[in-house]
Amino acid sequence: MFRRAAAAVLALAVAASTSPAEAAGHAGLRPVVERLTGPDGAPGALAEVNDRDGRLVITSGVADIRTGAPVDPRSRFRIGSLTKPFTATVVLQLVGDGRIKLDAPVERYLPGVVRGADNDGREITVRQLLQHTSGLPDILKHLPPMEILKDPLRHWEARELVDIALRHPRDFTPGERFGYSSTNYILAGMIIERVTRSPYTDEIHRRVVVPLGLDDTIVPSDAPDIPGPHPQGYVRPESDLVDITRLNPTVAGAAGGMISSASDINRFLAALLRGRLLKPAQLREMLDARPTGRASGSKYGLGLEWSPAKDFPGCGDGFWGHNGDMLGFSVRAGATMDGRQATVMVNLNPGGGPALDDAMAKALPTALCVN
Repeated sequence: MFRRAAAAVLALAVAASTSPAEAAGHAGLRPVVERLTGPDGAPGALAEVNDRDGRLVITSGVADIRTGAPVDPRSRFRIGSLTKPFTATVVLQLVGDGRIKLDAPVERYLPGVVRGADNDGREITVRQLLQHTSGLPDILKHLPPMEILKDPLRHWEARELVDIALRHPRDFTPGERFGYSSTNYILAGMIIERVTRSPYTDEIHRRVVVPLGLDDTIVPSDAPDIPGPHPQGYVRPESDLVDITRLNPTVAGAAGGMISSASDINRFLAALLRGRLLKPAQLREMLDARPTGRASGSKYGLGLEWSPAKDFPGCGDGFWGHNGDMLGFSVRAGATMDGRQATVMVNLNPGGGPALDDAMAKALPTALCVN
Protein backbone atom coordinates (compact mmCIF):
# COMPACT_ATOMS: atom_id res chain seq x y z
CA MET A 1 0.00 0.00 0.00
CA PHE A 2 2.77 2.42 0.97
CA ARG A 3 4.75 1.76 -2.23
CA ARG A 4 1.66 2.38 -4.40
CA ALA A 5 0.98 5.65 -2.57
CA ALA A 6 4.60 6.72 -2.93
CA ALA A 7 4.60 6.00 -6.65
CA ALA A 8 1.34 7.86 -7.13
CA VAL A 9 2.64 11.10 -5.68
CA LEU A 10 6.28 10.98 -6.78
CA ALA A 11 7.17 14.66 -7.06
CA LEU A 12 9.84 16.67 -8.81
CA ALA A 13 9.92 20.22 -7.48
CA VAL A 14 12.24 22.83 -9.00
CA ALA A 15 12.48 26.16 -7.16
CA ALA A 16 10.87 29.02 -9.02
CA SER A 17 14.19 30.91 -9.12
CA THR A 18 15.82 28.18 -11.22
CA SER A 19 15.45 28.24 -15.01
CA PRO A 20 15.06 25.06 -17.08
CA ALA A 21 18.57 25.60 -18.46
CA GLU A 22 20.00 25.81 -14.96
CA ALA A 23 18.07 22.72 -13.86
CA ALA A 24 19.45 20.83 -16.85
CA GLY A 25 22.94 21.39 -15.44
CA HIS A 26 22.02 18.91 -12.71
CA ALA A 27 20.08 16.49 -14.87
CA GLY A 28 21.78 13.52 -13.19
CA LEU A 29 20.43 14.44 -9.77
CA ARG A 30 16.79 13.53 -10.29
CA PRO A 31 17.34 9.76 -10.70
CA VAL A 32 19.66 9.78 -7.69
CA VAL A 33 16.99 11.42 -5.53
CA GLU A 34 14.36 9.00 -6.82
CA ARG A 35 16.61 6.10 -5.80
CA LEU A 36 16.34 7.35 -2.21
CA THR A 37 12.64 6.47 -2.26
CA GLY A 38 12.98 3.24 -4.25
CA PRO A 39 12.64 -0.32 -2.91
CA ASP A 40 13.84 -0.51 0.71
CA GLY A 41 14.28 3.26 0.63
CA ALA A 42 12.72 6.13 2.57
CA PRO A 43 9.14 7.32 2.18
CA GLY A 44 10.32 10.75 1.04
CA ALA A 45 13.45 12.61 0.01
CA LEU A 46 14.60 16.14 -0.77
CA ALA A 47 17.78 17.54 -2.32
CA GLU A 48 18.73 21.18 -2.73
CA VAL A 49 21.72 22.58 -4.60
CA ASN A 50 22.96 26.17 -4.53
CA ASP A 51 25.63 27.29 -6.97
CA ARG A 52 26.48 30.09 -9.35
CA ASP A 53 23.54 29.10 -11.58
CA GLY A 54 20.95 29.48 -8.85
CA ARG A 55 18.96 27.16 -6.61
CA LEU A 56 17.57 23.75 -7.47
CA VAL A 57 15.25 21.69 -5.28
CA ILE A 58 14.18 18.14 -6.14
CA THR A 59 11.77 16.07 -4.07
CA SER A 60 10.63 12.48 -4.36
CA GLY A 61 8.15 10.26 -2.56
CA VAL A 62 5.82 11.15 0.28
CA ALA A 63 5.97 13.23 3.43
CA ASP A 64 3.25 11.20 5.11
CA ILE A 65 2.47 7.56 4.31
CA ARG A 66 -1.02 7.95 5.79
CA THR A 67 -2.15 10.84 3.59
CA GLY A 68 0.19 10.38 0.63
CA ALA A 69 1.11 14.08 0.73
CA PRO A 70 4.23 14.88 -1.32
CA VAL A 71 7.38 16.31 0.25
CA ASP A 72 7.19 20.10 0.47
CA PRO A 73 10.30 21.74 -1.06
CA ARG A 74 10.38 24.10 1.97
CA SER A 75 10.40 21.21 4.46
CA ARG A 76 12.09 21.32 7.82
CA PHE A 77 13.78 18.15 9.04
CA ARG A 78 15.48 17.11 12.25
CA ILE A 79 19.15 17.43 11.29
CA GLY A 80 20.81 15.23 13.92
CA SER A 81 24.57 15.58 14.00
CA LEU A 82 24.52 18.51 11.59
CA THR A 83 23.92 20.32 14.87
CA LYS A 84 27.61 19.74 15.65
CA PRO A 85 28.97 22.39 13.23
CA PHE A 86 26.63 24.94 14.84
CA THR A 87 27.83 24.01 18.32
CA ALA A 88 31.47 24.07 17.22
CA THR A 89 30.97 27.50 15.65
CA VAL A 90 29.73 28.95 18.95
CA VAL A 91 32.61 27.39 20.89
CA LEU A 92 35.08 28.86 18.38
CA GLN A 93 33.41 32.27 18.59
CA LEU A 94 33.98 32.12 22.34
CA VAL A 95 37.60 31.14 21.66
CA GLY A 96 37.91 34.21 19.44
CA ASP A 97 36.49 36.33 22.26
CA GLY A 98 39.11 34.96 24.67
CA ARG A 99 36.54 33.20 26.85
CA ILE A 100 37.56 29.61 25.99
CA LYS A 101 41.01 28.17 25.31
CA LEU A 102 41.04 25.33 22.78
CA ASP A 103 43.93 23.55 24.43
CA ALA A 104 42.73 24.02 27.99
CA PRO A 105 41.51 20.92 29.82
CA VAL A 106 37.78 20.28 29.93
CA GLU A 107 38.20 20.26 33.73
CA ARG A 108 38.76 24.04 33.68
CA TYR A 109 35.20 24.63 32.45
CA LEU A 110 33.40 21.58 33.84
CA PRO A 111 35.17 20.70 37.09
CA GLY A 112 34.47 17.17 38.23
CA VAL A 113 32.05 16.41 35.38
CA VAL A 114 34.20 14.10 33.26
CA ARG A 115 34.83 11.28 35.68
CA GLY A 116 33.98 7.62 35.51
CA ALA A 117 35.79 4.41 34.58
CA ASP A 118 39.12 5.74 33.25
CA ASN A 119 37.68 8.95 31.75
CA ASP A 120 39.20 12.13 33.18
CA GLY A 121 38.47 15.71 32.12
CA ARG A 122 41.89 16.78 33.36
CA GLU A 123 43.45 14.81 30.49
CA ILE A 124 41.12 15.97 27.71
CA THR A 125 41.15 19.36 25.95
CA VAL A 126 38.33 21.36 24.40
CA ARG A 127 39.97 20.86 21.00
CA GLN A 128 39.85 17.09 21.48
CA LEU A 129 36.13 17.28 22.17
CA LEU A 130 35.46 19.22 18.96
CA GLN A 131 37.74 16.98 16.89
CA HIS A 132 36.52 13.67 18.33
CA THR A 133 39.97 12.74 19.61
CA SER A 134 39.04 12.65 23.30
CA GLY A 135 38.57 8.88 23.49
CA LEU A 136 35.32 9.36 25.41
CA PRO A 137 32.74 6.59 24.94
CA ASP A 138 29.88 7.49 22.62
CA ILE A 139 26.51 7.91 24.33
CA LEU A 140 24.83 6.52 21.20
CA LYS A 141 26.48 3.15 21.83
CA HIS A 142 25.00 3.00 25.32
CA LEU A 143 21.56 4.50 24.72
CA PRO A 144 20.22 2.50 21.75
CA PRO A 145 17.42 3.90 19.55
CA MET A 146 14.95 1.24 20.63
CA GLU A 147 15.40 2.37 24.24
CA ILE A 148 14.55 5.95 23.25
CA LEU A 149 11.48 4.75 21.34
CA LYS A 150 10.00 3.41 24.58
CA ASP A 151 9.46 6.99 25.80
CA PRO A 152 10.22 9.46 22.99
CA LEU A 153 8.82 12.48 24.88
CA ARG A 154 11.02 12.05 27.94
CA HIS A 155 13.24 14.97 28.96
CA TRP A 156 16.97 14.22 29.24
CA GLU A 157 19.49 16.34 31.10
CA ALA A 158 22.88 16.77 29.40
CA ARG A 159 24.67 15.65 32.58
CA GLU A 160 22.48 12.54 32.68
CA LEU A 161 23.53 11.56 29.16
CA VAL A 162 27.21 12.23 29.92
CA ASP A 163 27.04 10.12 33.07
CA ILE A 164 25.55 7.18 31.14
CA ALA A 165 28.44 7.31 28.69
CA LEU A 166 31.12 7.72 31.36
CA ARG A 167 30.17 4.52 33.11
CA HIS A 168 32.13 2.86 30.33
CA PRO A 169 35.91 2.88 29.76
CA ARG A 170 37.42 5.28 27.29
CA ASP A 171 37.99 4.00 23.77
CA PHE A 172 41.59 5.21 23.59
CA THR A 173 44.06 7.59 25.20
CA PRO A 174 43.07 11.23 24.55
CA GLY A 175 44.68 12.58 21.40
CA GLU A 176 45.77 9.17 20.15
CA ARG A 177 43.39 8.99 17.19
CA PHE A 178 39.94 9.93 15.85
CA GLY A 179 36.86 8.29 17.36
CA TYR A 180 33.43 9.80 16.70
CA SER A 181 31.47 10.33 19.91
CA SER A 182 28.37 12.46 20.47
CA THR A 183 29.36 12.65 24.13
CA ASN A 184 32.00 15.18 23.05
CA TYR A 185 29.40 17.62 21.78
CA ILE A 186 27.03 17.23 24.69
CA LEU A 187 29.99 18.34 26.80
CA ALA A 188 30.73 21.19 24.36
CA GLY A 189 27.18 22.43 24.88
CA MET A 190 27.70 22.27 28.63
CA ILE A 191 30.89 24.33 28.27
CA ILE A 192 29.00 26.97 26.27
CA GLU A 193 26.44 27.18 29.06
CA ARG A 194 29.06 27.38 31.82
CA VAL A 195 31.00 30.15 30.05
CA THR A 196 28.04 32.25 28.86
CA ARG A 197 25.66 31.48 31.74
CA SER A 198 22.86 30.96 29.23
CA PRO A 199 21.43 27.87 27.49
CA TYR A 200 23.43 26.64 24.50
CA THR A 201 20.15 26.80 22.55
CA ASP A 202 19.97 30.57 23.10
CA GLU A 203 23.63 31.04 22.18
CA ILE A 204 23.32 29.20 18.85
CA HIS A 205 20.14 31.14 18.09
CA ARG A 206 21.68 34.52 18.99
CA ARG A 207 25.11 33.99 17.46
CA VAL A 208 24.30 32.00 14.30
CA VAL A 209 20.61 31.69 13.49
CA VAL A 210 19.66 35.37 13.87
CA PRO A 211 22.70 36.95 12.14
CA LEU A 212 22.25 34.71 9.10
CA GLY A 213 18.47 35.04 8.96
CA LEU A 214 17.94 31.29 9.18
CA ASP A 215 14.16 31.49 9.50
CA ASP A 216 13.63 27.72 9.19
CA THR A 217 16.23 26.80 11.80
CA ILE A 218 15.16 25.98 15.34
CA VAL A 219 17.30 25.08 18.34
CA PRO A 220 14.62 23.46 20.50
CA SER A 221 14.85 22.55 24.13
CA ASP A 222 11.95 20.27 25.11
CA ALA A 223 9.46 21.05 22.33
CA PRO A 224 8.61 17.71 20.66
CA ASP A 225 7.00 19.09 17.50
CA ILE A 226 8.50 20.32 14.23
CA PRO A 227 6.86 23.68 13.41
CA GLY A 228 6.11 24.68 9.84
CA PRO A 229 6.11 22.45 6.76
CA HIS A 230 7.77 19.11 7.45
CA PRO A 231 7.51 15.43 6.60
CA GLN A 232 6.67 12.81 9.16
CA GLY A 233 9.76 11.01 10.43
CA TYR A 234 9.82 7.21 10.44
CA VAL A 235 11.78 4.32 11.85
CA ARG A 236 11.50 0.73 10.70
CA PRO A 237 12.28 -1.45 13.72
CA GLU A 238 11.03 -4.54 11.87
CA SER A 239 8.93 -4.70 8.71
CA ASP A 240 6.53 -1.80 9.34
CA LEU A 241 7.21 1.92 9.44
CA VAL A 242 6.65 3.64 12.80
CA ASP A 243 6.03 7.39 13.03
CA ILE A 244 8.54 9.05 15.40
CA THR A 245 7.98 12.67 14.34
CA ARG A 246 7.14 13.84 17.88
CA LEU A 247 10.33 13.49 19.89
CA ASN A 248 11.92 15.34 22.79
CA PRO A 249 15.19 16.65 21.27
CA THR A 250 16.98 16.81 24.64
CA VAL A 251 17.98 13.20 23.99
CA ALA A 252 20.47 14.62 21.46
CA GLY A 253 21.00 18.14 22.76
CA ALA A 254 24.01 20.10 21.48
CA ALA A 255 25.17 17.00 19.61
CA GLY A 256 22.07 16.53 17.47
CA GLY A 257 18.87 18.28 18.54
CA MET A 258 18.35 20.96 15.90
CA ILE A 259 15.72 21.38 13.17
CA SER A 260 16.42 23.08 9.84
CA SER A 261 15.71 23.19 6.12
CA ALA A 262 18.00 22.40 3.21
CA SER A 263 18.01 26.09 2.25
CA ASP A 264 19.12 27.17 5.71
CA ILE A 265 21.80 24.48 5.98
CA ASN A 266 23.25 25.53 2.63
CA ARG A 267 23.21 29.18 3.71
CA PHE A 268 24.91 28.32 7.00
CA LEU A 269 27.70 26.31 5.33
CA ALA A 270 28.30 29.05 2.76
CA ALA A 271 28.54 31.73 5.45
CA LEU A 272 30.80 29.58 7.62
CA LEU A 273 33.32 28.83 4.88
CA ARG A 274 33.28 32.46 3.69
CA GLY A 275 34.35 33.63 7.15
CA ARG A 276 31.13 35.39 8.12
CA LEU A 277 30.81 33.58 11.46
CA LEU A 278 34.40 33.11 12.65
CA LYS A 279 37.52 35.21 12.81
CA PRO A 280 40.26 34.04 10.40
CA ALA A 281 42.30 32.36 13.15
CA GLN A 282 39.33 30.36 14.40
CA LEU A 283 38.24 29.36 10.90
CA ARG A 284 41.74 28.04 10.28
CA GLU A 285 41.45 25.99 13.48
CA MET A 286 38.09 24.60 12.36
CA LEU A 287 39.53 23.51 9.00
CA ASP A 288 42.72 22.03 10.45
CA ALA A 289 41.59 18.44 9.93
CA ARG A 290 43.14 15.11 10.86
CA PRO A 291 42.50 11.72 9.24
CA THR A 292 39.50 9.78 10.51
CA GLY A 293 40.94 6.41 9.52
CA ARG A 294 37.88 5.69 7.39
CA ALA A 295 38.23 3.94 4.06
CA SER A 296 36.93 7.07 2.32
CA GLY A 297 40.06 9.02 3.29
CA SER A 298 38.02 11.67 5.09
CA LYS A 299 39.44 14.09 7.64
CA TYR A 300 37.74 15.82 10.57
CA GLY A 301 38.38 19.38 11.69
CA LEU A 302 36.53 21.07 14.54
CA GLY A 303 32.89 20.32 13.75
CA LEU A 304 33.35 19.90 9.99
CA GLU A 305 34.41 16.86 7.99
CA TRP A 306 36.43 17.00 4.78
CA SER A 307 35.52 14.35 2.19
CA PRO A 308 37.72 13.59 -0.81
CA ALA A 309 35.99 13.69 -4.17
CA LYS A 310 38.30 11.58 -6.30
CA ASP A 311 35.32 9.97 -8.05
CA PHE A 312 33.58 13.35 -8.49
CA PRO A 313 36.10 15.72 -10.11
CA GLY A 314 33.61 18.61 -10.13
CA CYS A 315 34.55 19.24 -6.50
CA GLY A 316 38.30 19.37 -6.99
CA ASP A 317 40.11 17.70 -4.11
CA GLY A 318 37.01 17.45 -1.93
CA PHE A 319 34.38 19.29 0.08
CA TRP A 320 33.48 20.21 3.67
CA GLY A 321 30.30 19.12 5.41
CA HIS A 322 28.68 16.82 7.92
CA ASN A 323 26.20 13.98 8.18
CA GLY A 324 23.17 14.14 10.43
CA ASP A 325 21.14 11.19 11.68
CA MET A 326 18.28 11.50 14.13
CA LEU A 327 15.40 9.16 14.84
CA GLY A 328 13.08 9.57 11.86
CA PHE A 329 15.44 11.57 9.66
CA SER A 330 18.79 11.38 7.87
CA VAL A 331 20.63 14.35 6.33
CA ARG A 332 23.84 14.82 4.33
CA ALA A 333 25.25 18.29 3.61
CA GLY A 334 28.39 19.68 2.06
CA ALA A 335 29.99 22.76 0.53
CA THR A 336 32.97 23.54 -1.65
CA MET A 337 35.37 26.40 -1.07
CA ASP A 338 34.40 27.89 -4.45
CA GLY A 339 30.81 28.52 -3.42
CA ARG A 340 28.62 25.46 -4.04
CA GLN A 341 26.42 23.90 -1.37
CA ALA A 342 24.11 20.88 -1.36
CA THR A 343 21.90 19.15 1.21
CA VAL A 344 20.12 15.80 0.88
CA MET A 345 17.40 14.69 3.32
CA VAL A 346 15.20 11.62 3.86
CA ASN A 347 12.49 10.90 6.43
CA LEU A 348 13.60 7.45 7.56
CA ASN A 349 16.22 6.50 10.18
CA PRO A 350 16.98 3.82 11.17
CA GLY A 351 15.46 1.11 9.03
CA GLY A 352 16.68 1.70 5.50
CA GLY A 353 18.25 -1.17 3.62
CA PRO A 354 21.60 -1.34 1.80
CA ALA A 355 20.03 0.29 -1.25
CA LEU A 356 19.20 3.41 0.76
CA ASP A 357 22.65 3.49 2.36
CA ASP A 358 24.27 3.32 -1.06
CA ALA A 359 21.95 5.97 -2.49
CA MET A 360 22.65 8.33 0.41
CA ALA A 361 26.40 7.85 -0.01
CA LYS A 362 26.16 8.88 -3.67
CA ALA A 363 23.46 11.54 -3.46
CA LEU A 364 25.48 14.32 -1.81
CA PRO A 365 28.57 14.20 -4.06
CA THR A 366 26.30 13.91 -7.09
CA ALA A 367 24.32 16.96 -6.01
CA LEU A 368 27.42 18.95 -5.07
CA CYS A 369 30.00 17.93 -7.63
CA VAL A 370 28.35 16.75 -10.84
CA ASN A 371 27.28 19.45 -13.30
